Amino acid sequence: MSRPFVMGLTGSIGMGKSAVAMMLRELGVPVFDADAAVHHLQGPGGALLPAIEAAFPGTTGPDGVKRQELGAVVFGDPQALQRLEAIVHPAVARMREAFMIEHMGERLVVFDIPLLYEKGHGKDLDAVMVVSAPASVQRERVLARPGMTAEKFAHILSLQVPDAEKRARADHVIDTGVTLAETEAQVAALVATIREKNPSQ
Repeated sequence: MSRPFVMGLTGSIGMGKSAVAMMLRELGVPVFDADAAVHHLQGPGGALLPAIEAAFPGTTGPDGVKRQELGAVVFGDPQALQRLEAIVHPAVARMREAFMIEHMGERLVVFDIPLLYEKGHGKDLDAVMVVSAPASVQRERVLARPGMTAEKFAHILSLQVPDAEKRARADHVIDTGVTLAETEAQVAALVATIREKNPSQ
């Protein structure tokens, strides 16, 4: 049995990646959400809570990881962040492997990976789809979020690979700076093309 075509989905903050992931799901494409996997592992009763508490005492509780406390510990401390990633990344990789096994009969699966280029996660993918919009649209969307400031936005952007570089490195670019219907049409056309090239067994 052939394996599915594996597409990475990424994009900078405010570019509409979550909306595109939803469109893919509506087209019947299985989407593995790396962020959701982390939230599951670190949420109430999450499998990683004992290891995180052991490494960073006081950062977990009945509701899972205390995000502010853990963030305060690892923010600006590369070694602490590495320790946390050494706990989280192998567990997420195991969930991703289980996802692949579950969907082995599909023609296309998508891995939603916010920091795909930043963390060098593109090596085991067949192609990468980058979600993009004009900088003015991105800024407007992000600054409309509760608690967001221009300073926070600038800091987040400084940590991300620039949008222009992501677009240049991508195999496919989905433009979300247009109407929702136009974005949906782009996504549907791409999915149809890949499914045609990779018939199911």
